[in-house]
Amino acid sequence: MPKSIDSTLPGSESAPPAAREEARTALLDAAERLLIEVGHAGITTRKVAAEAGVNHGLVHYYFGSIEELLFQAMERYTERLLQRQRALYAADIPFIEKWRTAMGFIDEDLEAGYPKIWAELHAVAWNRPQFQQRIAQVHVQWREIFTKALSRAKDELRLEDTPFPPDAFVALVATFNAGLLLERLVGLDDGHRELLEAMDRWLSSLGSAGKE
Repeated sequence: MPKSIDSTLPGSESAPPAAREEARTALLDAAERLLIEVGHAGITTRKVAAEAGVNHGLVHYYFGSIEELLFQAMERYTERLLQRQRALYAADIPFIEKWRTAMGFIDEDLEAGYPKIWAELHAVAWNRPQFQQRIAQVHVQWREIFTKALSRAKDELRLEDTPFPPDAFVALVATFNAGLLLERLVGLDDGHRELLEAMDRWLSSLGSAGKE
């Protein structure tokens, strides 16, 4: 259990900025942990506040609603992973090595819990248009990073010799990655290894073609 944070009650602005930021961060950290451990349906204002060690009124004071807290927790986690992907694809190594590293992140992220948070917040958004836009923006950010990576690799990959223009290939990768994660979350991985191996062979062949 985290240590209790001496923070102000809702409506008070007497706490110093550092204490307010500490309380907000504690709530975001608690929301992240609980999304992984119990899912959004098991999270209440009091439960997340108790996990964070703060007064339960601070959830609405800082975030307005429990849903907003959960989405900000997901977006914060997403940004950490986006920074990782940006650094990977900016590295001065062949595209196929970047691809293999990125595919290796699937297992790492599943173990850490990010795909569960991602899936939980998709479910929250299905019937709430304001949150659908937030989820869509997460997808857009991942696609933008991979789109830029393909552009930088244009001299390595001969996509023009395939049925996939760059936009279609980005959509293909984004949707099969989403499918892999959702199936893995329910314990299904039939064909996943074979799919990734086939994609690796195909991308390797495109790279070889570019050197001819």
